[in-house]
Amino acid sequence: MTKKTPTSQKILEAGRTLFNANGYAATSLNDIAHMVGISKGNLTYHFRTKLDLAARLREETRKITADRRQHLEPGDVADDYVEHLLFGMNMTWNNRFLLRDHIDGLTGEGEQNTELASDFEELLTLIQRIDAAGMFRRDSVYDVEVLTRSIWMVSRYWMDYLREIEGRTTICWEDQERGIKHHFAVLLPCLTAAGRRKFEAALADAETNKADF
Repeated sequence: MTKKTPTSQKILEAGRTLFNANGYAATSLNDIAHMVGISKGNLTYHFRTKLDLAARLREETRKITADRRQHLEPGDVADDYVEHLLFGMNMTWNNRFLLRDHIDGLTGEGEQNTELASDFEELLTLIQRIDAAGMFRRDSVYDVEVLTRSIWMVSRYWMDYLREIEGRTTICWEDQERGIKHHFAVLLPCLTAAGRRKFEAALADAETNKADF
């Protein structure tokens, strides 16, 4: 027997879809109820306000991110780097309204910056591991934090670029791969030939095991 999806989860997924597509402000509870196929009264039984619904979506996103970080086990640094990028792109795209829209009452002062800082720190750790592994060219001197900030900005804005400049409404593996190649355009010239080969191989492995959005 097929297990039915709980109504609350259907509401969350409909809210996520409409918030991402149309924006938080332009989406009403009636819109969400209509997409789920229930009455507004049924919806408000599960989520009293639209803000409550958005807050639950943010809580779920935080939990997924925190669980991943808690269970991270370092492996090959190139593979870990590519996994970090793919996870970040996935979460950013699937919850883009949380970064794009300014929702009064959803976040406290500085709270969003704290979350983004955690992502930056994870990337910085990866860059430091690359340095410790001796993959950086020794004929040039690199400021690891400057390099990390440059690469992180590609992470932060790649999905916005796809939506705002290319008008994308869905994302596929090729878009993820292009995003990683933009990272590599900054990172790989800093690496030794052996280091570049490891990262190119890690991307090839990710393509073999790709899973579209």
